[in-house]
Amino acid sequence: MKRLGLLFLCLIQLSCNGQKKDKINGVSFVGSREKVTQNHVDPVVAVNANFAAVMPFGFARSLSSPQIVFNTERQWYGETRTGAKQYIQLLRKNGIKIMLKPQIWIWRGEFTGDMAMQSEEDWETLEATYSDFALTYAQLAEETKAEVYCIGTELEEFVKHRPQFWTDLIAKIKTVYSGKLTYAANWDEYPRVPFWNELDYIGVDAYFPLSEEQNPTLEQLRSGWKRWKDKLANLADEVDKPILFTEFGYRSMDYAAKKPWLVDRNQMNVNLQAQSDATEAIFQEFWEEDWFAGGFVWKWFIHHDKSGGNEDNRFTPQNKPAENVIRSFYGDY
Repeated sequence: MKRLGLLFLCLIQLSCNGQKKDKINGVSFVGSREKVTQNHVDPVVAVNANFAAVMPFGFARSLSSPQIVFNTERQWYGETRTGAKQYIQLLRKNGIKIMLKPQIWIWRGEFTGDMAMQSEEDWETLEATYSDFALTYAQLAEETKAEVYCIGTELEEFVKHRPQFWTDLIAKIKTVYSGKLTYAANWDEYPRVPFWNELDYIGVDAYFPLSEEQNPTLEQLRSGWKRWKDKLANLADEVDKPILFTEFGYRSMDYAAKKPWLVDRNQMNVNLQAQSDATEAIFQEFWEEDWFAGGFVWKWFIHHDKSGGNEDNRFTPQNKPAENVIRSFYGDY
């Protein structure tokens, strides 16, 4: 009888653990010049991803330009509405769920968080053009039954100066889209976002600095998460919403965890182990937490065989040791 009781308790524990491990295991599926084929999707399936972020783009000429230009013939196919729909349809055929995440690119790669207008007239124009952009893709999200829609990415000054616009925009989006909503706040922006209560996930682009070391150990990386993790957990509890890493990842270079947000073209030494260890640390720290929903690796290119590799110091984990880390953890969760 005691053995039967112990077996019953073990079965209950396994059942609870199974529920606990149900996470969003995503890749940020980068738009390309061409249509996606099955050969492009197979590596996403092989890495055990169950979600992909599809990312159409709008463009602005400068940080003070109020015009968001999008869905034009001059854009790459994968950055348009037609391309995003084709990507979604093929990913879905492979059992991959979708976060549709339209983003803004500012000429010369200026940081979108600094985008701010110089007059009331320009703010109103920006609101109108951004609404058009966001609602166009909210409608696509509904049409394709995307599980999650991201209403914006790293737009701190826009949010700070026009909070009522964002509340109104969320309400409008909810009239055309019935799925889950998030916003992708930068790692140092998320505590100040005023509308988390109106969304389903607290979205964070998780480029938190973890270590000043050139080649930090796994233990040092996990220790570096302590101060950030507590704050994230507290906000999740306060708002009663799960944290979703709308982007996470590290470059495969020395000092990978010092300023993980760096997107410059520096020639820092390739360090595959640093990327791999930092990726493992984030999984070990977060994927077991009940208040954590999962995340999307930044970033995943459609031509897997030509992406990343041992000589690449950029973000993609493709054809690097970090890809094996992702495959293993995504397989477990």
